[in-house]
Formats: sequence, structure tokens, C-alpha cells
Amino acid sequence: MGGHRYVIAAMLVCASGMAVAQDEPICAARPGKSTPACTVPAGRFQLETGLADWSLQKGGGERDTSLAIGETTFKYGLTDRSDIEVDVTPWQRTTSRAGGIRDRASGFGDVTVAYKHRLTGSGAPVDVAALPFVKVPTAKRPLGNRKWEAGLLIPIGYAIPKSPLGIGLTPELDWVVDADGNGHHLAMVQVASLGWQASDKLNLSAEIWGRWDWDPAGTTKQASVDGSVAYVVNAKLQLDAGFNIGLNRQTPDVELYLGIARQF
Repeated sequence: MGGHRYVIAAMLVCASGMAVAQDEPICAARPGKSTPACTVPAGRFQLETGLADWSLQKGGGERDTSLAIGETTFKYGLTDRSDIEVDVTPWQRTTSRAGGIRDRASGFGDVTVAYKHRLTGSGAPVDVAALPFVKVPTAKRPLGNRKWEAGLLIPIGYAIPKSPLGIGLTPELDWVVDADGNGHHLAMVQVASLGWQASDKLNLSAEIWGRWDWDPAGTTKQASVDGSVAYVVNAKLQLDAGFNIGLNRQTPDVELYLGIARQF
């Protein structure tokens, strides 16, 4: 799953337990790679859309780029502590250039279906949730691997008392297809984030992200340092933008994105 950052205001609401659902500010799983423990209020819809997401990776004489337009997560609150989520990428493009050879592919992406349940109640000092998901292989090759995959995230959040700061962790364990397409293996992701509610409307966050893929053909390690900003227009609308900087050769050198989240 992607992921994602903490909206500190929503964390403080969950910690206080004093606001009713309709008064809670929107809490989105964007921007950033971390995932908040909050869920969409019961009976409400929420759309979280990446207006544009672009990345670049260079190395060994090769230049790879990717662009996704309109990636949207549709969410619906089932109860006050759980929601259902469906992530769809209507269009994406990848390009690869090495020497005088250039490859390009574009089209519909994979679909991810997830269920999130908050394990802790209102007033808990630490918010914890469970988020299992399944990837439906709807993308054609080479945009996707045409294989089913799954995973589990455990979003954890802590709003530091009497401060505008919040800490988030998102450990993740994935069941992903082997590089040769003949089986599956485990991969692990970890995100640590620090969020700062700079004002009633402006939230800033910094993250460190890592991924370990234990493919039988060889382990792959990726890492990035990320930053994002979110502007809460009102309790139901958020605008955001961010960047990710790769820390090793196996990670995209840079990723830039902007998006919007709206609750109904």
C-alpha cells in the first residue's frame, strides 16, 4: 500500500475522545508513505486522489521514469472504527531508455482492496489499526506482473501531549510474487514519520522509508527520505504535495506528487 502521513489534528481528536464523528477533521492516508490509524466515520465516503505522481531513476546508463495520473482510493466507513478501501489507478506510464533503445508502456494499473480496523478506542494514548489488503492484477504487462499479491499493515500513531507533534510507524509485511513469476515470497516495509501541525490548517511531515524484498533470486533493499505538506481547506477537504528522495541505487532518485482528499 502506499502510503502516507499523519494528520496531527485528527490524532489529537482521537486522543481526546471529546469530538463527535461529524466534527472530526478529515484524516487521509496521503500525503506520504506512512498510514494513519484513523478510519473514515461510519456512513461517510472519502476520496483520496493523486492528481499526478512522477518518479525518476538513473543508473548504469539507464534512465527510467514513471507517471501516474488520477490514482484514487475510494473509502467508505463501515463503523466508527472500520472502513473498506479500494485503490484504482486509471492511467499510468513507464518509460525506460538505455543507449539508443527506448521502451514505453501505459494503461490501467492494478487495483488494491483493503479493510482497515482501528484496534484502539477513543482516549487511547497510542492509536493502532490493522489494514490487510489484496492486490488484484488488473494491469497489463509490463505495468504489472499479472499475479495476485497481499499484505498487512499495522499503522501506529502517537500524538505527543501538549505539543503540535505526532509520531507514526507503519510496519508492513507483504506476500509478493517471485521475480521469475513461479511463486511467492515475503517482503517487509517500515515507515517512521514525524508530523508537525504548524497551524490550524497547515501540516508538515518528514519520513524515513525502507523496504526489504527477500526474493529467491536475491534480496533487494530500498530506502528513501521523504517530506510532505498538507493544507486543510476545511474539515472535509485537504490539498497536499510531497517529495521522496532515494538513498540507494535500487530506489528511484526522486519522486514528486500532489493530490487532494475529500470527505462526503
